[in-house]
Amino acid sequence: MVREEPSSPRRSRRSPPAGGDDRDIRTVILDTTRELLNDRRLDEIAVADILAAAQISRGSFYFYFESKHDVLAELVHRAVGQGHAAARPWLRHDGEDERYATVRHGISEGARLWREQAPVLRAIVENWRSDPKLTELWLHQMNGYTEATKARIEQDGAPGTADPQMLASALTWLGERLYYLAAAGVAPFDDEEALVDVLTYIWMKTLYA
Repeated sequence: MVREEPSSPRRSRRSPPAGGDDRDIRTVILDTTRELLNDRRLDEIAVADILAAAQISRGSFYFYFESKHDVLAELVHRAVGQGHAAARPWLRHDGEDERYATVRHGISEGARLWREQAPVLRAIVENWRSDPKLTELWLHQMNGYTEATKARIEQDGAPGTADPQMLASALTWLGERLYYLAAAGVAPFDDEEALVDVLTYIWMKTLYA
């Protein structure tokens, strides 16, 4: 495992590091880290690797980010916003005839998001317990999905005696695990259409049987 170098003191935000580099350094760091995550785990990447690949100075990196975990956190923020948008049709549907279509749409869009953002989302699932800020970030994101699902379940009427909070949590974390396995290329979950089919089946049978 590659050890993270100690963080340098964060520079003043008044002006970027001098040096004549007219690139958007923050974006360069984010894009470079994402590229590195295509082939390596986060624990295999040191800040020095990001510096070398991005061709930036250590001072430039620490002007914008406190650590590589800080970089991952911003990449995750950018990725997961799309997931909330994908879930809106089901969360806002009005009638029973829309349930299947909206559930499947949300699950399909979730699978697409995880495919397109696989390096970033694999990294957060594998590392969210390794850093307090990442832990807070991922729990906040997952709790956001859970609370929205709970509200929809309560609106539709929870099946049987199931507790809406527990049911929403179970469905949310089940999706996270299966999407992660798909993003990691683990069969049979790497078959996206089959994955969408089975998750849609589980949600429909659980909520509307």
